[in-house]
Amino acid sequence: MTKIYSWNVNGIRAVLKKNALQPFLDTEQPDILCLQETKAKQEQVELELPGYQQFWYSADKPGYSGTAIFSKQKPLQIVDGFPEDIIEQYGVTGDTFGDPNKEGRVLAAEFPGFWVVTVYTPNAKDDLGRLELRHKQWDPAFLAYCKRLEEAKPVVFCGDLNVAHTEDDLANPKPNVGKKGFTNEEREGFQKFLDAGFVDTLRMFKQGNGFYTWWSHFARARERNVGWRIDYFLVSSVLKSNVKAANIHPDYLGSDHCPVSVTLDI
Repeated sequence: MTKIYSWNVNGIRAVLKKNALQPFLDTEQPDILCLQETKAKQEQVELELPGYQQFWYSADKPGYSGTAIFSKQKPLQIVDGFPEDIIEQYGVTGDTFGDPNKEGRVLAAEFPGFWVVTVYTPNAKDDLGRLELRHKQWDPAFLAYCKRLEEAKPVVFCGDLNVAHTEDDLANPKPNVGKKGFTNEEREGFQKFLDAGFVDTLRMFKQGNGFYTWWSHFARARERNVGWRIDYFLVSSVLKSNVKAANIHPDYLGSDHCPVSVTLDI
């Protein structure tokens, strides 16, 4: 069995300061851990993890965005970001907020039986100022990239996709329609992954609402489980029968997101 976990840590230095990472690793023992929003370069973090190989893809801008993969098994290769031709084809060249290709948002690791991709999808912003980049450039480019990797071997992708797919994926859908994370454009972008054959693993095991991965800091939202499911694991359809479990882990604190996981018989 291969246990893969994903966690938007909202600043790895903050999580380490809270001593939240090591207890999680000790208990869950992930074979592969994918992180988003590390907000640091590797040389800024004193992190020794015996038994794990560390691969970091940090943003150019200090203290912002960034992804990482920690793996017990050494990957066959690591790939930072999108290929140049996909960047050109989909016009992923940035906007007034910056160039998403310099924000450390996509990191892929090839293993003998599959690819693992961790992604920190651009946030549409409160004023929806980044929605066009997201809808017309980023989501189509990321899907094209995953489909290209899939030509070689099955893909497992995970991370903070910054969208609640359906009304079951957030506690208060009605007042959030049209707001960042729950616009028609973002939801359509997610649906296209499913239409392309990727499987939302949590929904293989759990239906309905109440399964959230992010909570606001306000009004005791986490305590009351008034949250959003915006962190996911999706797998190529050929891996569906290999998926033995998919979970969220809300008891792990240290970030406004909680870890999510998938267990594969592979």
